[in-house]
Amino acid sequence: MPKVAVSDIEETSAQALRAHGAAPWIAAEVARAVAKAEALGNVICGLYYLESYCLQLRSGRVRGDVEPVVERPRPGFVRVDANFGFAQPAFTRGLPLALEAARECGTACLAVGHAHTCTSLGYFTEQIAQAGLIGMGFTNASAIVAPPGGKSRILGTNPFAFSAPDGAGGLAIQFDFSTAAVALGKITMAKAAGRSIPPGWAVDAEGNPTTDPDEALKGALVSAAGYKGWGLGLMVEILAAGMTGGVNSLDVKPLKAPEGTPHDLGQFYILIDPALSPAFAERLSRLAEAIAADEGARMPGANRVPAEEVEVPDALWQLTTDLAGA
Repeated sequence: MPKVAVSDIEETSAQALRAHGAAPWIAAEVARAVAKAEALGNVICGLYYLESYCLQLRSGRVRGDVEPVVERPRPGFVRVDANFGFAQPAFTRGLPLALEAARECGTACLAVGHAHTCTSLGYFTEQIAQAGLIGMGFTNASAIVAPPGGKSRILGTNPFAFSAPDGAGGLAIQFDFSTAAVALGKITMAKAAGRSIPPGWAVDAEGNPTTDPDEALKGALVSAAGYKGWGLGLMVEILAAGMTGGVNSLDVKPLKAPEGTPHDLGQFYILIDPALSPAFAERLSRLAEAIAADEGARMPGANRVPAEEVEVPDALWQLTTDLAGA
């Protein structure tokens, strides 16, 4: 398995996206997200998605040459129409105005609608925190999660992300998790590797618990922590679909299918200026110190150091370079 510089991953990914029809600035934004995911070990949101991006650019399922439309209909609300393009460039276009709105109003919302899947949601809330604000993010996906006690696919994996600033341009805390028990990609990867999956990840088509990835893919995922995760997933769905103009998870075709209708997903962000509370830094510091004093414990996401070089499976890197040369 070769080691590849993250800078090479970003450059080659951008080249692949351009070769399949993405405008240079759009390719650069998406490639930056791919490279960051690889640098942080989030392989499911990295090169794992590149082939899908390229094939969907060719088929027209995602538009790679559109300019997002940004508007501010209320002082504390910024809306971006991604025009069925990628989520990353749409967020980039909307973020400066959303930051301005949050600093003026204390809080603000950024709604990105009619977008492709954003993959790593924390990638976006991290940018909010690096600008000195608290960021919360919500997005939905194609339906794959059944209600507790049920078997029908109603919700997507519907992640929720939270990032808070450390006051010095970095992160004090960040987490990004699926409200499903597991990401669907982990089941497809288990199937490809011929491995079983742990109990509690999925049910079969009849609603029975299963450890067989084949049966899980015919059935549905379950929510993390049962009804608690189900409630969070519903909250994410309501905000991500209801507040952005994107569609419900029920109406999204499988995310990696090379052809079909655009994803038409929404990503909804809440930005909060911690300067509203003189106690914010002190309370956060008190919490961080208590966690650090407990041996073996850590604040999620704090002190992360992105790798400059990562291992990439031979077949995946060969595919990446092939896509770049298309």
